Amino acid sequence: MWIFGYGSLIFRPSFPFEERREAWLKGWARRFWQGSTDHRGVPEAPGRVVTLVPEPGARCWGMAYRIAPERVEEVLIHLDFREQGGYERHFVQLETREPPSLEAVVYLAGPANPHYLGPATLEEIAAVVRSAHGPSGSNRDYVRKLADALAQAGEQDAHVTELVRLL
Repeated sequence: MWIFGYGSLIFRPSFPFEERREAWLKGWARRFWQGSTDHRGVPEAPGRVVTLVPEPGARCWGMAYRIAPERVEEVLIHLDFREQGGYERHFVQLETREPPSLEAVVYLAGPANPHYLGPATLEEIAAVVRSAHGPSGSNRDYVRKLADALAQAGEQDAHVTELVRLL
């Protein structure tokens, strides 16, 4: 089984894996549209973390992690708890540098979940990120670590890059 990470799972997977590969998910874009009341914010002041939103022509870069068969249940229990703030499991097809494509589990937080904050200007998102802090640390650190991971991979994400600039 494969897990696709496009946010904090890129820089802090926190589960055992057998292999890691760069991967891309077509038709989806990374956006800071999900509220975080359990990691990068608190219920009274949610932070903003990434989710994926459908976008024709988009291609979201991330990391795919291969999980050993005997560890799948353990890893999914861990991730279900970690991603409990509105995220749900979905199966997707990923592109990698070498064929074939991979089927993977991805955690998405859609508009129907209670923590979904939805679209906002990057200036509005930056204002939240500057002040939000939760049990996993500051919202600002989350954004910077994601931006650093993207830069190290040579990947561009205009949404993340502009948010970092505004911070």
